[in-house]
Amino acid sequence: IGQQSRLYNGMEYFPYDRTIKGNALFPLDAETWATGEVTYDGFVYKGVPMMYDIYKDKLVVLLYNHFTAYTLLEDRVHDFSFSGHRFVRVNADSLVNDRSGITTGFYDQLYNGNKVEVLAKRVKTIQNSTNISATLETYFLENHSYYMRKGNTYYKVSSQGSFLDVMKDKKAVIQKYMRDNNLKFRRDPEGVMATVASYYDKL
Repeated sequence: IGQQSRLYNGMEYFPYDRTIKGNALFPLDAETWATGEVTYDGFVYKGVPMMYDIYKDKLVVLLYNHFTAYTLLEDRVHDFSFSGHRFVRVNADSLVNDRSGITTGFYDQLYNGNKVEVLAKRVKTIQNSTNISATLETYFLENHSYYMRKGNTYYKVSSQGSFLDVMKDKKAVIQKYMRDNNLKFRRDPEGVMATVASYYDKL
């Protein structure tokens, strides 16, 4: 990527206070740059060193000097992929009559088919607690929430019941498929949602 590339357009990224335990990155064990691909300003860039800060919901990339980190302008990022995950940007302001509560930001696309799409929102918050020695500790805590898009409508998924309700037109068939294949929502919600959504698309 040449130094005049459109990719080099964003805000400088600064590290967090080192006293905060853990990090703001996804995946949970991420500690350094991963090579990925991003669609930015309508162009696809491959082989880009990147990190995803899920506390700030910012895609962080490395400048051509291989030293300076900066965040891309999120409204110009269509999608990005790294470490086996593909993230897409959802613009909640463009949705009509949405009742899912989905907000504008980047979502991990677990499945994308003809009828339905399954998304995970990765979030980290900063928490405080007191340890055994009465010392205040600050740390990052990771959480996930899930959504499904059917047609142009998004739904919040918080349980197996709400997941099946999105596909209620084939609910009985799907429940049998889950029983026959020993698919347990509580044990692996992300894997089960992706598998079942793919099955639903084929019905």
